[in-house]
Amino acid sequence: MIAVKWLPRPAPYPEVWQAMQDYTEGRGPDTPDEIWLVEHAAVYTLGQAGKPEHILNSGAIPVLRSNRGGQVTYHGPGQVVAYCLVDLRRAGMYVKEYVALLEDVVIELLRDLGLAGACRKPGAPGVYVPVGKAAYSGEADAGELAKIAALGIKVRNGCAYHGIALNVDMDLSPFLGINPCGYEGLRTTDLAEQGVAATVQEVGEELARRLAEQLQRAPQG
Repeated sequence: MIAVKWLPRPAPYPEVWQAMQDYTEGRGPDTPDEIWLVEHAAVYTLGQAGKPEHILNSGAIPVLRSNRGGQVTYHGPGQVVAYCLVDLRRAGMYVKEYVALLEDVVIELLRDLGLAGACRKPGAPGVYVPVGKAAYSGEADAGELAKIAALGIKVRNGCAYHGIALNVDMDLSPFLGINPCGYEGLRTTDLAEQGVAATVQEVGEELARRLAEQLQRAPQG
């Protein structure tokens, strides 16, 4: 079984990051996997190879460098982050397969919530939904895609941490202060803007349930 737990909200990013590192460093072969659900206080985070020039105007929002993959993103109230602490070796998964699993779970969740066009974008990890012309046609390639979920992981001794952030009902304006995930002009959106009425609690619990279900189905090494 994969334990799922909510951390106190709003959760300061540095404390959660340190706790993930401590959990991963202290793991043994039989340490259970866990999923931590978090709603962070406002923060910009730069990935391990993140370029500071992608931060256009941070204003009063703190900027922290993290050891996850990817460029810069924003975390804040109204967004649920699912931190997956997973022993990939024990699960018999490579990193590429694991990333695909995380994206697949979010895509299927969004489609079940009525966002039929939820999809990947080649060369840009995460999950996207059509907006504008594309939203009306239902075809992802018919127009603009907006990012609704960002993904970044770190693997240490065969064990992954960090995870995936899904925008539920948040102030999207802080994304204008950055090139989200390193892409100039990339539009971001959330479930509320797409017409889905749901709380962070509801979305987080359903996301974690689906993640746990799929991770438990992975062939064990």
